[in-house]
Amino acid sequence: RARRARRARRGRRERGARFERREGVGRERGTRRAVKARDERRGRRARTMNAEKRAEIYTYEAPWMIYACNWSVRQDKRFRLALGSFVEEYSNKVEIITLDEETGEFPKEAQCSFTHPYPCTKILFIPDKECTKEDLLATTGDYLRIWQVQDDNTVQMKSLLNNNKSSEFCAPLTSFDWNETKLQRVGTSSIDTTCTIWDIERECVDTQLIAHDKEVYDIAWGGPEVFASVSADGSVRVFDLRDKDHSTIIYESQTPDTPLLRLGWNKQDPRYMATICMDSPVIILDIRFPTLPVAELQSHRASVNTLAWAPHSSSHMCTAGDDSQALIWDLSSMNQPPEGGLDPILAYSAGAEINQLQWSASQPDWISIAFRNSLQILRV
Repeated sequence: RARRARRARRGRRERGARFERREGVGRERGTRRAVKARDERRGRRARTMNAEKRAEIYTYEAPWMIYACNWSVRQDKRFRLALGSFVEEYSNKVEIITLDEETGEFPKEAQCSFTHPYPCTKILFIPDKECTKEDLLATTGDYLRIWQVQDDNTVQMKSLLNNNKSSEFCAPLTSFDWNETKLQRVGTSSIDTTCTIWDIERECVDTQLIAHDKEVYDIAWGGPEVFASVSADGSVRVFDLRDKDHSTIIYESQTPDTPLLRLGWNKQDPRYMATICMDSPVIILDIRFPTLPVAELQSHRASVNTLAWAPHSSSHMCTAGDDSQALIWDLSSMNQPPEGGLDPILAYSAGAEINQLQWSASQPDWISIAFRNSLQILRV
């Protein structure tokens, strides 16, 4: 019995020693896991701090005044933009620039630059999110031009589209819009009162309509077959290519012959569009209830030059103008506006009057504004 008791006591001591060692191994492994988890947390915090430290504004200085600009839609070129100059000469410039995400800077000089006759009234990359088409860029001025961007960042003109070949003179194009559903369709507006729908693949006119009584200043697609335009005659008109003999007047300026300068159609909710009236507030329209504005945005202290609907939200918009301010609006309550009217939810003050504003379709957190010779992209 004594020997069995001694062996039992010795076995308990050995088992206890082995258990303590396993516990020690477990504690050591647990400690390593805890340290690793702590380091990961620190890494996440560091990355978060670095992200917070990362600039919310990036600036590019062009060698001339910027008028036209647009974001690339391609996911593989997220921070690529095209800029058009405003120089009171025949020879103007278009530049393509890309933000270096590692250094957080735009290049000192554009990676691509080419000459353009007259200033671009508008510039757009092809809205090809799936990258199924050629990398195209379109501009308007005297004519509609389609440019192809090569892999080596050179640009070649693919086509020059002119619908008035019988005359040596042309009616300048004030604006255009690229159909996001039928990518071969581009609609242009002109001072000759017409809107022209082009098939850029066949390089011919699909339809030309006498759209207004005076100069047409802007055009916007609301679907594959429907577009709208605004004019110096003070009206917003909607056209359906399936019924070319008729148009619908959605709105007319309260003061006769007060020009409507810009038009934006809400891509997320096509019931709504917005227009800029000269020396008046931005007007929000519901096409189901013609003639009566749903809301008027009145916080700008000077003329509004440009507007953009959020590409990811049906209720957000940005406007900018001669008061050097870019204002972001939440329009979710516009059908029941608060007393005193809607106020912007965010405001940004630029260094001068803002000529151009674009909201990135591929990166909805970013907006670009152009003033003087500066382009700034802002995180919102």
